[in-house]
Amino acid sequence: MFNSLNLAQDLTPFIQLEKRRPQGTENLYGILHAIKNKFQIKFTYHKFWEEEVSQRTTEPYALKEFKNRWYIIAKDNKEGNIKSFALDRLTNLEITNRTFDSPKTYNIEESYRYCFGIISPDDEEPQEIILSFHSFQGKYLKTLPLHSSQQVLVDNKVELQIKLNLCVTHDLVMELLSFGESMKVLQPKSLIKVIKTAHQKAFMRY
Repeated sequence: MFNSLNLAQDLTPFIQLEKRRPQGTENLYGILHAIKNKFQIKFTYHKFWEEEVSQRTTEPYALKEFKNRWYIIAKDNKEGNIKSFALDRLTNLEITNRTFDSPKTYNIEESYRYCFGIISPDDEEPQEIILSFHSFQGKYLKTLPLHSSQQVLVDNKVELQIKLNLCVTHDLVMELLSFGESMKVLQPKSLIKVIKTAHQKAFMRY
């Protein structure tokens, strides 16, 4: 982001930027150009959980960043649905001269309204999630909320209790697990079971 504003060179002595960067960021400018000009793009894509690579032709709508990784939100011409593609799994980018019309019914903000991270479930309804944190950890949650839906229910010397309105996705589960013993899920029961099982499996590895 600093490079895009041509500020990095002047501010380098005063700002320490994260040196750990994902692959694929060299394609940011080209993809942004395609998005702004409504050009279809072609690329080779390799999912982490599949050995075979695939060739994709898409209509790129937006770029989204999550945890230092960049994603294209695009319509896959082969399957006809809108999905996310990670730039670190994308190679052989080709910006075509074939244009497309942006869908009037799609809104990226609305699509991710009840989502934490990059996974946007199609038909899943958001759930009321209540979490309890140690009071010290709660200080961080108050200054950097987990999500825009976050509401504080209890705030004292013992705990911070918050309520979220979110879909339960893999990204959310991974984030909650990162808090370790300083967090406890109070509701819903299905999420309690997922977090508890994950901690038990992690314990068994030792």
